[in-house]
Amino acid sequence: MMRSTAGVETEIDLGDEGDSEDSEGQQPWKTQLATVMEEEEEEDVVSTQSDTRPLLNERDPRQINECLKVSFEDVIAEPESVRSGDRVWIWSHALFEVSRVWFYRIITALLAVPVSIIAGILFAVLSCLHIWLFSPCVKVILINTGWLDTLWSSVLDIIILPFFQSVAKCCRGISVQLTRQ
Repeated sequence: MMRSTAGVETEIDLGDEGDSEDSEGQQPWKTQLATVMEEEEEEDVVSTQSDTRPLLNERDPRQINECLKVSFEDVIAEPESVRSGDRVWIWSHALFEVSRVWFYRIITALLAVPVSIIAGILFAVLSCLHIWLFSPCVKVILINTGWLDTLWSSVLDIIILPFFQSVAKCCRGISVQLTRQ
């Protein structure tokens, strides 16, 4: 999924009439997406040179965490019979989104690297055990128990198969007729 690089303004209107502007004549909560996209393109050039580059644009390609796509409306909903003020609703929405995003970023910054290292070590150990211990052990067991396969096939062919064939021939002549009285 690629984003367009057109200069689109993103605006959050909090409903204040006394909106202040910064020294460049823009309101502080408006940002040009073109500058953000230029920075992402520079990073993307660097990341395309690596074989193990992470997915920057699509970070959940298999939709593993589909259940975590939660918006304000999924959590807070006021029926028409009970409503708070419009400004309270707008500020609640803004604070919910800002706190959700920033707390996620802070917690991720603190935990992402250590958890990634631990997960990498865990999967490396499990892979090593599977390749060098479990697979050879299973192969040794299968080689040494090949005679059991031959024995089981013989038991099936000599005892069980003829028994069930005899039972089938005996039951072949049975017929059931349903009549109404």
